[in-house]
Parts: sequence; structure tokens; C-alpha cells
Amino acid sequence: MSITEAERAALWRLDPEIAFLNHGSFGACPIPVLAAQAAWRDRLEAEPVRFLAVEAPPLLAAVREELAAFLGADPAGLVFVTNASAGVGTALQAARHLLAPGDEILVTDHEYNATANAAAVAAEAAGARVVVARLPWPHPDADGIVAAVEGALTPRTRVAILDHVTSATACILPVERLVPALEARGIATIVDGAHGPGLLPLDLAGLGASWYAGNLHKWLCAPKGAAFLSVRADRRRITRPLVTSHGWNAPPGADGRFRAEADWTGTDDPSALLAVPSAIATLGALDPGGWPGLMAANRAGAIALRDRLLAIVGAEPLVPDDLTAAMALIPIPADRAPIPADEAALDPGWSRAEDPLGPALRERGIEVPVMTFPATPALGPRRRLLRVSWQRYVRESDVARLAAALAGPAV
Repeated sequence: MSITEAERAALWRLDPEIAFLNHGSFGACPIPVLAAQAAWRDRLEAEPVRFLAVEAPPLLAAVREELAAFLGADPAGLVFVTNASAGVGTALQAARHLLAPGDEILVTDHEYNATANAAAVAAEAAGARVVVARLPWPHPDADGIVAAVEGALTPRTRVAILDHVTSATACILPVERLVPALEARGIATIVDGAHGPGLLPLDLAGLGASWYAGNLHKWLCAPKGAAFLSVRADRRRITRPLVTSHGWNAPPGADGRFRAEADWTGTDDPSALLAVPSAIATLGALDPGGWPGLMAANRAGAIALRDRLLAIVGAEPLVPDDLTAAMALIPIPADRAPIPADEAALDPGWSRAEDPLGPALRERGIEVPVMTFPATPALGPRRRLLRVSWQRYVRESDVARLAAALAGPAV
């Protein structure tokens, strides 16, 4: 569903000269949510001591309750972090208690680079090793993904990290099947749900992962710096924040010092978190069907955009519709934008070493990430991929601009 220029300008600060089709990287915060954050920040700065020491704790507790209801999570196990990477890092720090020398951490070959790095560091510290499950690609299916993960397990597998939605390939992994199966085998699961909240309906309590980390600045459209980690009850005693502060020597509660340590890690600006209820309300009001309607509409928009662009480049979908949400891939034909001879210049996901095709498109007023997958030639032929996102603010003119670029003699 296309949005009018007036509607877009009333809700978003996005540059009208840019075809912004990259919501999946950092999101985009609506104007009413930014206004709510500014109001909270003004209140903080009016009396910082009273606000941070007295007012903020019950206010954040109320946000936690509302967010837990949105996520289908147990509020007692929900803690705030600055981003999903911090949440995954916290979970991996806790998971070290489960690892002995020679044990294994399982990841997939679609893993987000930062998370794969964090797994490698955690394994090294424990004398463990990382095992990579190769998922079927292209044209993955849920049964094949489950079989690939289960086929990579060994008696030494203690921890498994699963993306809910992969970054480089925009593929929904069947975590609702994988998590219960792995946990039943005594394997602790960490779900990297960086793209989950606001993109997919969630029932974290029903999912049953040991840890689930998610961003709120992406598809929930909260301000940057708002994210969470959901910790299952039996994992709370070993889960501690990455920063040790006053809660370390607080009197233990039912879950040890979990709540005391997690709720205060030092001075910070809580305004992004306090604006989360505004984000839930603002985005939920954009569709007559509320959040379920918005998520369905965004998914439909992404699939329609994908199909339009695939027709231009003469390619088939790399990911089936049932594993696609509001992000989709467009393969770039090798004769239009060949992979450079120096493949080391290409990163499997977003990094500081950006694929040169990204800036070239940006110069034409198109913001869309360029991915290279698989991560290394050893895992198969590498392809350059555009990952397009659909959020309510996308205009027909944005789509037309990218379509024109793909239809030209060179991308």
C-alpha cells in the first residue's frame, strides 16, 4: 500500500530525495515517537537525580510490562540492553557456565557476522569450538533447515545460536521447531531476534528459548538504543549484565541478583526505552488490523517489490514466500555488476568495508544494502544481493527509482 507524500512527511523525517528501501538495517523512528523521547529527555534534564534515582525505575518497570505483553514474554525475565548484539553477548557470557573444554557452540552459515564473532570469542574463552551448520541454499525450506541444524549436532554441542531472521539472506528460520527440539536434547538456545519484534508475531514464553535478544529500533520503530534480552527462568541465576555495577552485592531474590544487576548498570539515558510504548501505539495505529495487519501488509509489500524487481533482472526468488517477511533478496546478475577479482573486498553482511555497489546506488539517491553470500568462496559460489525492505513509508517513486537502476545497462 503506497503512502501519500503528506502522510509520509507527517510521520517520518526521512529525506524525501532518497529512495529509502533499507529499513532492515537501522529502522526509522516516527516523528511522534521522537517527540515522546524528547519529552522524556526534557523531564530527565529538569531534575536528573530525582528522575534517574526515583522516577525512572517504576516507569521502566511499566514499559517492561507493556513490552512483555507485546512480545508474549515473561516480564520477570525481560531486561533492557542497548542493541541485540549486547543481548547476544550477555547470553553468551552466561552460556560459558555451560561449556567445558572440547564442547561446541553451533551456529549456521547464515549467521550475522557480529554474532559469529561473539560466538568465536566465547568459545575461545571456554576452550570450546564453533561448529557451522550449512543450511540449504538457495531455495531453503523449513524441513531442510531443521535437518541441516540437527545434522550438525554432536554429543559435545552445548549451545546453539539461531537467527530468527537472517541478515544477509532475509530468511525466516523455523525457530518454533528448532528451539524445542534443541532444548529437549539439553542444548541451550540463543535466538538472535534482531529483526523479530515488529516484523513477526512473537510468543517468547511459548518459544521457550534459553535467551532471546531483540532490537526495538528496527521494525518496532523505537528510538536507537532500545533493545531487550528475554531470559528463561532457569537461566536467570547465571545471566549477568556485561557491566557490573551496584546490583552485584545486592540481597539475592528468587532469581538471585538477576533483577538488581540488570536494572542498573550505570548512568544512561533511558528516554529511548521510555518511548517504546509510543512506538507500539504509533505503528499499531497505521493499519486497521493493528500490528498483525501492519506486519502482514509490510510482508505483502516486500514480496510484491521483490517480484517486480526479479522480473527486471530475470531471476527467481532465492527464498520462498513462507520464509519471507518484510525483507527480500534481489540477485545482481554477474554481467551487470561482477564480483571484484579481490573477493576479500566483499563482506558477507553489513560492515565498515562496504561493497562499492552500495555507494554507487546511494549516489543515485537509492539507499539499499548490498550483501555478498555465502560468506566465503569455500561455502559455495558468492553472489551479490540487494536486500530490500518494506515499511509503511515506502513510496511508488522509491520503487520506480530502484527499478530504473536495475533496468539500466549497468547497476
